[in-house]
Amino acid sequence: MDTMTLWHITGWEFAALAFAALLVGFSKTAVSGANTVSLAIFAAVLPARASTGILLPILIAGDVLAVLTYRRHAHWPTLWRLFPAVAAGVVFGTLFLVWADDAIVRTSIGAILLLMAGVTVWRRRTAEKEAEPDSVATRAGRVKARSYGVLGGFTTMVANAGGPVMSMYLLSAGFRKLGFLGTSAFFFLIVNVSKVPFSAGLGLIDGNSLLLDAALVIFVVPGAVLGKWAVDRINQRLFEQLVIAATVVGGLQLLLR
Repeated sequence: MDTMTLWHITGWEFAALAFAALLVGFSKTAVSGANTVSLAIFAAVLPARASTGILLPILIAGDVLAVLTYRRHAHWPTLWRLFPAVAAGVVFGTLFLVWADDAIVRTSIGAILLLMAGVTVWRRRTAEKEAEPDSVATRAGRVKARSYGVLGGFTTMVANAGGPVMSMYLLSAGFRKLGFLGTSAFFFLIVNVSKVPFSAGLGLIDGNSLLLDAALVIFVVPGAVLGKWAVDRINQRLFEQLVIAATVVGGLQLLLR
């Protein structure tokens, strides 16, 4: 980890990181996948490859708060069906990070963000047309779970960007709001904790990165509280439009940087 890079950020850059941490908390208890904006901010302020390791403990803190809030609403059969495919995706993503340098990781994150924005738009347009989504117990449902699981594992390992992938899967599987939030909370807590040894082995998590995390994690809590308050009040359609727009801007910024 580049200590000089980490500790020579400006006040405005720290404020941007603090806002991104707050948004992580909000996304975990309100709109899963909104933290794609957070990873764009982290990758823009910090070295792109290092940013994935610094963001991971902050995401885990948000996951813990989400589990404490929605723990009674998780659907474990869906989780058990997803985990093997996700594990394969995480391993594939780890191998990619061993090979990729910072420029490639930054470009990949930008491309993933734009892909996820497109996926989210497609999901919003088709959600109302799927009156009878595939059950996770059918063959089509199992194929869908494996496909999304591998893609989700890869994107979450490379860019912490598995949120939109899994949001699309859970919504297409017919989950209502509380079941969606509870299942998503446990999914990302388990997956993100399992990524820690891989990230540490790649040098993306160390003492210096954890010190920066310690300064930022406090901002996750008010974000989670705000999300819990807003989940029944927020205009979902408008918020998703804002998230998509911010994600596109973030992805383009990384691609053109």
